[in-house]
Amino acid sequence: MKILRYLDPKGSVQFAAEHPDGSRERLEGRLFEGFTPTGQAAEVAKLLAPVEPPAFWCIGLNYKRHAEETKGQIPEYPVLFFKGPNALQNPGDPIVLPRFLPSESVDYECELAVVIGKTCKNATRATALDFVYGYTCANDVSARDWQIWKGGGQWCRGKTFDTFAPLGPVLVTADEIPNPNTLPIRTILNGQAMQDWNTDDMIFDVPALIEFLSASTTLAPGTVILTGTPHGVGMARRPRVYLKPGDTVTIEIDGIGALTNPVEEESV
Repeated sequence: MKILRYLDPKGSVQFAAEHPDGSRERLEGRLFEGFTPTGQAAEVAKLLAPVEPPAFWCIGLNYKRHAEETKGQIPEYPVLFFKGPNALQNPGDPIVLPRFLPSESVDYECELAVVIGKTCKNATRATALDFVYGYTCANDVSARDWQIWKGGGQWCRGKTFDTFAPLGPVLVTADEIPNPNTLPIRTILNGQAMQDWNTDDMIFDVPALIEFLSASTTLAPGTVILTGTPHGVGMARRPRVYLKPGDTVTIEIDGIGALTNPVEEESV
């Protein structure tokens, strides 16, 4: 099932199933607890991110070609960093370039997002996918100056500005994606493909990530795991390509959909 989260014309948060013909049927129930089809058309006034995560667990340097382009060594263990829930952004709403703590090096990163559906601790590789509710598109927006040069060796400052974690447009339940490491994934910037690869290039695949992250650690329902980005990021290009006001960036994953956000400056 493709599940979307939205505001109806009265401003109430609702859920709907998006059918193959593009129609949207309102659902009753709660995410992770179960839904009942209503037979009623969904009145979508505004599309929302499909989940409000209690935490973002993010993986860096997880594609072989991306590690090569950044001259990074293949890691022995997954490289972990965090984004705050404040970074969440809806489909269609802007990625805001920070100006109070300025950055001129804001980059795009297409990523497959894994949504945990039930309490997960000490999963094994064999059981890891049993804890997955579904998958969605993510943009791991990154202020490279604060991530690499000004962050004191920690990535979180450059990764967790407001609006730096767009998610959507829908949440595709795990039964529709039996193998998450076979998915073509792309970033389209102003109509030009900047990243175009496949999740089969991950160094640590999705079961390995869940096994690692849940080891002696509880992952709550709704937790979002960002699984890394393929090669083609703006920082690695010559000349470098960073986001600027007026840009439009789209993350596409086959079988999930297209997540599009405009880019604007923060008001000062």
